[in-house]
Amino acid sequence: MYHELAYVQKCLEQIETQLGWGASDSWHNDMFVELSERIQQETKVLLSPVTLKRVWGRIDYKSAPSITTLNTLAKFAGFENWRDFKGNLPEKKSSGITRKIRANLGVIMMSASVMTLVFISFYSLRGPSQVEEPIDVSKVVFNSRPIAKGLPNSVVFDLDLGEIKSDSIHIQQYWDPTKTIDLQPGQKQATGQYYFPGYFRAKLLVDGKAIKQHDLFIKTQGWLGTLDYRPIPKYLKSQEVYEGNLAFPKRAIEEIEASEKPIRSTFHRVMDFETISGDNFELRSTLKNTYRDKWAVCQMAYIIVLGTKGAMVIALGIPGCASELWVMMNDVYLDGKEKDLSGLGIDLSEPKEIKVLVKEKKLTVSFANQTLFAGSYNETIGRIAGLRYRFLGTGEVHQSILSDLDGETVIDFMDDDAL
Repeated sequence: MYHELAYVQKCLEQIETQLGWGASDSWHNDMFVELSERIQQETKVLLSPVTLKRVWGRIDYKSAPSITTLNTLAKFAGFENWRDFKGNLPEKKSSGITRKIRANLGVIMMSASVMTLVFISFYSLRGPSQVEEPIDVSKVVFNSRPIAKGLPNSVVFDLDLGEIKSDSIHIQQYWDPTKTIDLQPGQKQATGQYYFPGYFRAKLLVDGKAIKQHDLFIKTQGWLGTLDYRPIPKYLKSQEVYEGNLAFPKRAIEEIEASEKPIRSTFHRVMDFETISGDNFELRSTLKNTYRDKWAVCQMAYIIVLGTKGAMVIALGIPGCASELWVMMNDVYLDGKEKDLSGLGIDLSEPKEIKVLVKEKKLTVSFANQTLFAGSYNETIGRIAGLRYRFLGTGEVHQSILSDLDGETVIDFMDDDAL
């Protein structure tokens, strides 16, 4: 507990209403990652997913949030700073109605007791109420199929809702609970829109409860480049970004350089790596950062490994920006503001080979046989479903080789045969 807790809770409630993501106690890891990115885009301040989870009470932490965190949250909520937020909260004053209620509280309580007895007697005379029968899930059909190849992509959901009569039936397209499709009893089909590739979990919800769910795979055709505008990115096809290595064309670079707001760019390769476990693999990537002006001075680059049950993100940047770095190993987050991640501070103005080794849920990141980071996690990532290379600004990938630890499966993504 700390003396400004009530103000913090009010601020968080305002942000939750603003986001429209539903109750925060149901938010999971990806939602805090998304919120971290949104806050950075709007306020130019990075609050890591771990920091946000602590503020929201999802991680046990006894200390009060720093003034930087409070100012950033207040700014994201639409105020100038934390002082402005507190100064604009309406004061709680006791109204005349409140005083009258307090004065007559005894009478009110007596009346409420009498009314309660009346209702109990009434429903006792009516007999036991009809109990709603549980849904027979075995009779419910919930399947999906992408309409096209590549991105953007629409997905058709085929349905048989059986005898479900609820007026609250929805499809939740992926982790974001606001991305839902409303259904009517008896509806046989619905369609959803997807703008990014990935491995998603679609859910059929009845009265807010998931009764069926399945995995949905939106793949790329070779490499896909995106300028990561939200909610709809700008796409660059494989032939535009790949020619022996990965690089953005001149027009995309000029668009990024002209922007006064931070723009991320990403290379995506999403496919079914059936034989490679996300908990045992080696990835060798040669990266170069090609833009370092204005808001991209830290030269941030991200290696992202997508799994069927989770993901891994490794942030790299120049040594002077170690505080901005972070690592996500599926269920484990490490924040450069709270842990020394300076080993991941590396100058990528020239191409450098970064080696990512995962063995039995233990991650090692290295460069030139020198360990930059080592850590471990608990929950399996599943099998590998895709790779992403993301840059704040623009960058290039000169090598991307993925293999299992036995060396039986080796995929060189810079080889034409791999595309």
